[in-house]
Amino acid sequence: MLNVLGRRVDGFHELETLMHPVQLHDQLTFSRRGQSIKLTCNLDTLPTDSQNLVYRAAELFLKAAGIKEGITMHLDKRIPLAAGLGGGSGNAATTLTGLNELFGRPLPTKTIASLAESLGSDVPFFLQECPALATGRGEHIQSLDFFPALCGKAFVLVHPGFGIASSWAYQQLKRFPKALNGRPGRAHKLIELLRRANLAEAAHELYNSLEAPALEKFPLLSLFHDFFRENGATATLMSGSGSTTFAIASSPIAATELVEKLKSKFGATHWTAAVAI
Repeated sequence: MLNVLGRRVDGFHELETLMHPVQLHDQLTFSRRGQSIKLTCNLDTLPTDSQNLVYRAAELFLKAAGIKEGITMHLDKRIPLAAGLGGGSGNAATTLTGLNELFGRPLPTKTIASLAESLGSDVPFFLQECPALATGRGEHIQSLDFFPALCGKAFVLVHPGFGIASSWAYQQLKRFPKALNGRPGRAHKLIELLRRANLAEAAHELYNSLEAPALEKFPLLSLFHDFFRENGATATLMSGSGSTTFAIASSPIAATELVEKLKSKFGATHWTAAVAI
């Protein structure tokens, strides 16, 4: 996600966030069984009760659809936790659409969208498959065409092994007034540059307000930025509230080479990925 914080509205923050899909995913399986909800996961550390967005999405769906039948779900978690990549939100959206398919589409698209919004501000994004401009708290989604400037390029992602809670990032943002208040229209300018296939100029407009507190507390993320710039990446930024850092490489081959250089520099313990756009 490319995150641009806009202006304050009635004491809250109106976000302007450019979000882009990345071809990474967890895997969910569903089956109709029993009279209750059962969720299992390949990670013992991940809760499988109502603390999990997948479980809560299933609860909301069954209630909204008036279904008394139970379901069994298994989550194969592949995206790092608290990574700023929307893994949990994507899984919640998939649960809503997957269960709606499983039970013969009892809920219309509008209801599914409403349930998604109630689960989290960025869950609605994952009901569609394109880049999008998210506004409001992030729940208002305007789907966009894929950008000519990113055609043939690739993302390189690195997760350092620790997460950053979104609540902490937003709370700390008040210590950085410039980032807090933002610059309205910044995301729209970035979109236009990406549409014009002007990646070099667009790179200068990439901005994530939540980097202010994150980079102060976790200087390793700044080192990732420096490394990517020094090794030919067109652009680099933290994704969402972090802690994943991404770079844009000129091609999938260049992205793979950049991952190998990253491992040589920082070791092989960090989670990394090279993904074609």
